[in-house]
Amino acid sequence: MADALERQARSLLTATAVRARAGQMLELGLAGGLNHFTIDLDRMDGVAEAVLAVTRKAYPTLDIPFHARWRHFVFGGVDRWARLADAATWPDRAVRARAEFDLAIVSVLLDAGAGAVWRYRDAVTGQGIGRSEGLAIASLDMFAGGLFSGNERAPFRADADVLAKLPLAALTSAFQVSEANPLLGLEGRTDLLRRLGKLMAERAEVFGLHDTPRPGGLFDHIAAQANDGAIPAPAILAAVLNQLGPIWPSRLELAGIPLGDCWRHPAIKAADATAGLVPLHKLSQWLSYSLIEPLQRAGFEATDIDGLTGLAEYRNGGLFVDHEVLRLRDPADAARAHAVDSLLVVEWRALTVALLDRLAALVRSKLGRTPETLPLASILEGGTWAAGRAIAFSRRPDGAPPLKVISDGTVF
Repeated sequence: MADALERQARSLLTATAVRARAGQMLELGLAGGLNHFTIDLDRMDGVAEAVLAVTRKAYPTLDIPFHARWRHFVFGGVDRWARLADAATWPDRAVRARAEFDLAIVSVLLDAGAGAVWRYRDAVTGQGIGRSEGLAIASLDMFAGGLFSGNERAPFRADADVLAKLPLAALTSAFQVSEANPLLGLEGRTDLLRRLGKLMAERAEVFGLHDTPRPGGLFDHIAAQANDGAIPAPAILAAVLNQLGPIWPSRLELAGIPLGDCWRHPAIKAADATAGLVPLHKLSQWLSYSLIEPLQRAGFEATDIDGLTGLAEYRNGGLFVDHEVLRLRDPADAARAHAVDSLLVVEWRALTVALLDRLAALVRSKLGRTPETLPLASILEGGTWAAGRAIAFSRRPDGAPPLKVISDGTVF
């Protein structure tokens, strides 16, 4: 029985489960069976046109990279990580890949929404940069400055023992946080990095194969699973979820296995102990998308990119609310703040994942593309995230999402 329960729990740590449960939520919504939302699919064509408009503006040749952390390291037309990496000396491709895994993992874990007020003053341009871009440049500056390294002569690394003892004051200072420049969820982010450090020290057989334990050890763990140089994207996510899963704050568990970004909704049916559970794995999937390029640079082929799903976050979700594909049953809910585990937020996030699949099919049909020539990861980048932000700013001066979610800094 315990083995069966564990298998059921691990089944939720997959993109397949995310897609299946999200699809079930959409079907419920289309049948009028959800508590908080109705769905108008007739408005999807307008969403597809909005996504195409921002995509063509950003990528006129439609040569669109993946939606990944690396995009946010490009500021003012300069790819700052590429500039640093190209100027460095790497003994081999694996050494660079480990450094890039270190950077991507730490940077993604530090990026869970900044709030509308916070800005990072960029030393290069003097500009104040907000939201994800500001968090990215700040985390890159920390990484390049050796904040996470235990070796002064080797700044481009994140060591488990340094992360495990990371002082809140160090991140407060590095993010330039003050009463006048508040950053949401800073304590949660700091705790997440400390948990990461402790976990890696405990799992040296995964994270310390070729070095002292560090996030970059996950590169070797994933590379060892390659078949003829090919690694399916869902295998990257499986490694992220199964190896990093215990770092998430105590949420739901099944058979002693932490389920991460997974929530309860009573309408979701299953014939086993996973009934009523909705996995979404937003940050883990975004991290998985962000690990594809380091693997490619190291000589591996990433396959089945569309085996991952769209991301259940507020820009993608806001896209469908602001375009009125999703409508609140109670309009007053737009003015309320909602807990991340509330049924409203769980419905919104799951519906977002399912609608992104439908939207991707629409966008591809308009462009004459296939999932192979235009993966979902590129549509997100082109794409849905930017279109969600654009309509948010057109509707609300501060660009806030249409629904308010109380975040602890570890979900969005």
